[in-house]
This record gives sequence, structure tokens and C-alpha cells, in this order.
Amino acid sequence: MATTPRIVAELGRPETPQETTDRKAASSQAYRSSKTFRNLITALLVTLAVVVVIILAVPRGSLAEPEPVDVAAAAAQAEERVGHALLVPEVPDDWRANSARMEGSAWRVVYAPEKGFVRVAQGIGVDEAWVSQTLGGFAPSGDIAIDDIDWEVYEIPASARADNISYALATRAGDDTVLIYGATDADTAALAAEGVADQIRRLQEKTP
Repeated sequence: MATTPRIVAELGRPETPQETTDRKAASSQAYRSSKTFRNLITALLVTLAVVVVIILAVPRGSLAEPEPVDVAAAAAQAEERVGHALLVPEVPDDWRANSARMEGSAWRVVYAPEKGFVRVAQGIGVDEAWVSQTLGGFAPSGDIAIDDIDWEVYEIPASARADNISYALATRAGDDTVLIYGATDADTAALAAEGVADQIRRLQEKTP
């Protein structure tokens, strides 16, 4: 018995052979597209799961701090190059030395105490303008004696601070100038000044 062609509701009549072929091709294409999309989602989920496993499996922790600078060793090496005695401050044990090097005509050591930072700079043979230039043009606001060394005091107001410098001490050491400055206070700067007092006196004694 011959099969009666199926009437398609959308058409209101039986499909032609070409329409049947086109319908099946479209259905097949839709199936393949759906399968490709599902495969993509599956691959993304698998990749995400792998990343999560890696993140959870790898131990995490804070980065180890670099070793503090050996100021005495750095000073000895620099002295060989410049042929001049350089300051090695005696500071509290908990002050971390982050840097010690020649910067132009200045030997500069940077410490990190409990709060802020302190720089001890020795300007070798610098002129009187060096301190003012280093501090952004500020003039001293007073003076103080620390361990029998006379220092000029610089108190820099918050509105005019550059590089967070808030306080400084300066004195002559023979032909050199010593500048202690940083994001610090008077007591902390005084500790650094006490730590170089004897060395400053030796530099003064060497000056004719």
C-alpha cells in the first residue's frame, strides 16, 4: 500500500521531496551546533576545575623579605673607590638597613625603624647649599646638641613635604656634611645622630 505523504501543519500540504531534504539538513545542523556548544561548555568547566585544584593545592604564603644590607661591608667597598672614610652608623638592632651606596658625591644609608624611614647621608666635600637642595629649599628652624655635636634642626610642615620628609638634622664633619633625614621624628633622628657622633669627631680631627 502506498504511503500517503505527511501533511505539514505549517504548510497545509504534504512536503515536497526537496522540502523534506532541507528540513532534515536543518535539523542535523541544529543538532551538531547544539553538541558543539555543549562540548565547549564542558571543556570550560573542566579547565576551571583544574585551575581551582591548582590554586588550592599550591601552598601560599608571604614573600620572604630580602636580607638586610651589610652597611659596614658596603662602606668598605665604597671607601676603596672614593678614597675617603665613610660613616657606618651604629643604630638599634631592630633598624633594618635597606640601602647603603654612593649617590653622586654622597654616601647614603637608608634604615627602616619601627615607623617611617631614616636616611643618613654624608656629603663628601659638598658646599653649604647641599643640605637645602636635598631638603627642597628649607632653612633650619633651630639647633640642638646631641652627644656634644651641634646639629641644625629642620622641621618640615606636612603641606610642604617632598618624599615624605618630615624632620632632619645637619652638621659639618670636617670637609663633609652629615644629614640625617626622613619620615621620622626628633627622637628617632637623635638615635641616628648618636650612632655617628664618634665618627663625626674623627672626621673633624682629620681636618687641618
